[in-house]
Amino acid sequence: MRLDGKTIIVTGSGTGIGKAIAKLCIDEGAHVVISDKDEKLAAETVEELGKEKTITHVRDLTDEGCPTDLIALAKERSGRIDGLVNNAAFVTWSDIESTKPDYFKKVLDVNLVTPLALIQAALPELKRNKGSVVNIGSVNAHCGEPTLLAYSASKGGLSTLTRNLGDSLMQEHGVRVNQVNPGWVLTENEAARKRDHGLKD
Repeated sequence: MRLDGKTIIVTGSGTGIGKAIAKLCIDEGAHVVISDKDEKLAAETVEELGKEKTITHVRDLTDEGCPTDLIALAKERSGRIDGLVNNAAFVTWSDIESTKPDYFKKVLDVNLVTPLALIQAALPELKRNKGSVVNIGSVNAHCGEPTLLAYSASKGGLSTLTRNLGDSLMQEHGVRVNQVNPGWVLTENEAARKRDHGLKD
């Protein structure tokens, strides 16, 4: 198995894409840190994937000191960190009229500032183990739907952050940084949003 003996942190892994990534990592032999701000979803994921291969971290990643605490927990419980998947995101509808400065900053904090803070906190371990970072972006980083203004801008920023760190960290430390930009995915949360919009299953 390709990830046998490795420890991978997956943020936002209580549901959707993050949960699927966590499952795949475990199937490939890794121990996975299930990080989610929803305690119920995190517990359900751990129950499904198995407690022997998972470590649980329940907290809002934007809380002060949370990225450092998450990395410390992973290191303490498993002894190493080999990978970080920045999947947690604030997916929100906003356009040019509705995107106020404070709201825009909140979206950037979740989708751009926090991934950087996590990479910074994990970097000593990633350097030691020649690890890897995968940022989960969006096709909206390139095309930008009118009703996803703040979200699209945040994912565009994440793409630039990824390119910058992908060059510098690989050259200096052998740490790979890549980004996956999915199209629209019918996750549990997205299905709930569509129902709220009045669409039938």
